[in-house]
Amino acid sequence: MSVLSSESPSSPQAAPSGRLGLYDTWWTVAAASVAAGLGLAACAWVSLHLRVDATLHTVALFAHLAFLVLGFGAVLVADYHALLFLTRRCSLREAVHGAGRLHVPIWTGLVGLVASGVMLHPDLGSPLTRVKLGLVLVLTLNGLQAGLLNRRLVQQPATAPAPRLLLRGAATALVSQLCWWGAVVIGFNNSRH
Repeated sequence: MSVLSSESPSSPQAAPSGRLGLYDTWWTVAAASVAAGLGLAACAWVSLHLRVDATLHTVALFAHLAFLVLGFGAVLVADYHALLFLTRRCSLREAVHGAGRLHVPIWTGLVGLVASGVMLHPDLGSPLTRVKLGLVLVLTLNGLQAGLLNRRLVQQPATAPAPRLLLRGAATALVSQLCWWGAVVIGFNNSRH
């Protein structure tokens, strides 16, 4: 997930509705993280018990690749916005707002990858497949905390953002890229065997 992906860019300025949102506190992000971990574990369990025919496997593989393009492509665009900020070609606010619009395609891509991956008969006994699942879990958790980070960055003064938030943003982007590229390389390697 990208450091700059989050909910609607206008949400921090919106009037409080009395409802608790996903990125309102660390507690809500922690609850979502537990739910995501349980969801990934459930998908792994289902993949062990689900049998699909060759046609459905081919459709799932196409969907898997399409969701990869959607999710990872959106992450790369979001990180490009961060690069524009780092090279002083746009303001932090512009970068955060631009990347924030990519929230839906990033999460749609990631959820679609997991859902389609269930039908691809992953070999959960393979150490590489387990590493890939670990990368997906780390990517998901990183994306959830990135949403909270994005919210905090939007609230920063445009002229002097807190250095610790910028450092956390850089670390978040690095973790995101390592997880996405690691999962892609392992998936490619697994598809050749």
